[in-house]
Amino acid sequence: MRRISIASWILIGMVAGSLFGYLAPAQTPPLAIVTSIFLRLIRSIIAPVLFGVLVRGLAEAGTGRELGRIGWRAVVYFEIVSGLALLTGWFACLIVKPGAGISLGAVAAPGASGPTPTFTDVLVSMFPASIIDAMARGDVLQITLFSILFGLACAAIGLKSQPVVRFAGAIADVAFHYTSYVMYLAPAAVFAAMATTVAQNGGQGALGGLARFVATAWAAQIVFFAVALLGSVWLAGLSLRKFARETQEPFLTGFATTSSAAAIPQILAALRRLGVPEKVVGIVTPLSLSFNATGSCIHLAMGALFTAQAAGISLSLTQQLLILGTLKLTSKGVVGIPRANFIVLAGLFGAFGLPMEGLTVLLGLDALIDPVRTGVNVLGHCAGPPLIARWEGSGLEAQTLAPDVPVRAA
Repeated sequence: MRRISIASWILIGMVAGSLFGYLAPAQTPPLAIVTSIFLRLIRSIIAPVLFGVLVRGLAEAGTGRELGRIGWRAVVYFEIVSGLALLTGWFACLIVKPGAGISLGAVAAPGASGPTPTFTDVLVSMFPASIIDAMARGDVLQITLFSILFGLACAAIGLKSQPVVRFAGAIADVAFHYTSYVMYLAPAAVFAAMATTVAQNGGQGALGGLARFVATAWAAQIVFFAVALLGSVWLAGLSLRKFARETQEPFLTGFATTSSAAAIPQILAALRRLGVPEKVVGIVTPLSLSFNATGSCIHLAMGALFTAQAAGISLSLTQQLLILGTLKLTSKGVVGIPRANFIVLAGLFGAFGLPMEGLTVLLGLDALIDPVRTGVNVLGHCAGPPLIARWEGSGLEAQTLAPDVPVRAA
């Protein structure tokens, strides 16, 4: 008998919780303890995940000399498209306002209870005086900036840093395994969160807002693919029809498995059939898998603004820019890691005063959004290398590989 996955149990918990909140709203308050325990466990793992993932990812990316011209052009391209992805998700939520009809319980936004901090105050507070203190407080910006600088330092000194890099990688691996244990509580937490949300807002109001969020998420992913990714393919001088034909298999693999990692062999094979030179594939693809999660960036931006809307928090322009900047940094290196987006949002919510209850609501909806989000991630990995090959001047090779040629990962 086939075992039911955690994702399926979470979806069952979402549906059952919604029904329970609609049919027995008076019985939902005691359920809050389940959500609280789950969220405390998630918050406990934010610092190890960010430190381990960022240090390992940046150290393994190498120094500027090791990356070379192709690598740096790839990084520039990835930063542009991931920024566009964040803005796509943000403006989609800003226009549709799916969280406006939902109440998660208003909380004070940062700075609401005291004097508004100046830009200088905000800038200085981003840099840690003590990484131990930053981790103890869960200050995601300070942890992120320290980890980035630490990872770059590891890359700069090369082989001497390998014990530290391996240690950081081991921390990340253990942290995500720890998270897999915590996720066994996720179906119950989602049940409790959905029951409470529906009870507080009424069935029609809550479910309507959640349906709008899911529909907006799909629309944002499709729009980004049609404009940004197909635009990259067009700029590369590649036939859109050929691109669609050759990337169909990796897209369907990512869509069906909700894992970018599962589609890596098909991505490599598709790039070579598209004529991307071996040199470009070998350098750009590993970087893309770490720094080019465009579908995830869209979802992260939408999840943050949706939660702010549901909590009735009005974000200033400075706060919005800080949130987008934080997501730009913390989204690196989490492609292919189950529920990594959830960990990134947990850190963001704690740093910016957004209600943690929004996480469990988003987790309940994740099974409905994850396929298209992963599919866009995969298509992003396929769309970048052809453009970088043209930028490099290599062009696309006329000869292509047969579909059954074995591919060795770079």
